[in-house]
Amino acid sequence: MNNLKILVVDDESRMRKLVRDFLSKKGYIVIEAGDGVAAVDTFFAEKDIALIILDVMMPKMDGWQVCREIRQYSKVPIIMLTAKSEESDELLGFDLGVDEYISKPFSPKILVARVEAILRRSHALEDEESIEAGGIVLNKAAHEVLIDGQPVELSFKEFELLTYFMTNQGVALSRERILNNVWNYDYYGDARTIDTHVKKLRSKLKEKGDYIITIWGMGYKFDINGK
Repeated sequence: MNNLKILVVDDESRMRKLVRDFLSKKGYIVIEAGDGVAAVDTFFAEKDIALIILDVMMPKMDGWQVCREIRQYSKVPIIMLTAKSEESDELLGFDLGVDEYISKPFSPKILVARVEAILRRSHALEDEESIEAGGIVLNKAAHEVLIDGQPVELSFKEFELLTYFMTNQGVALSRERILNNVWNYDYYGDARTIDTHVKKLRSKLKEKGDYIITIWGMGYKFDINGK
């Protein structure tokens, strides 16, 4: 995965340099933008950005608006950086299709680990085939989901979550197991991250959302028989 392009967007040059230095050591090509407008322009000019690391508070256009603009045209993975830690801000990020949400200050090594985890999964999906269950067809190579033949728009993280559920049909999955496999890191906070994504995924799957069964006190199970 070397030579993949990562767009780092932050109005603080020191923060951009810190992230750039750590990513460059791993062989990534880092492109920088110092405000939201430049970020959107750069993303569409480059066309082959593999991942975006995006700060929230920026001049000209904030991170939320940048995310909205890009999500209209692309499912590129987005990691949101913010000094805010309010639950409402985090949930807003997930609603906009953010794949990871990291509060400042953070460990650059942890950030790089999450970048690599997302890129490994996004590129691994290209080598696998389709899964079908109960009228849902998930095409990993095309990153496409069809329900009874009709396309459904999912964010990158929602797509990964559905993939994990469908490849583990009938298996009771704890929240910790889901987080460690879909997010690929140990999660020591509360469960709102996964619960928020499951809620949104169920909504997008409509009646097929009933296949995702809540196991109270534990986690979830994907079962087309609804049991």
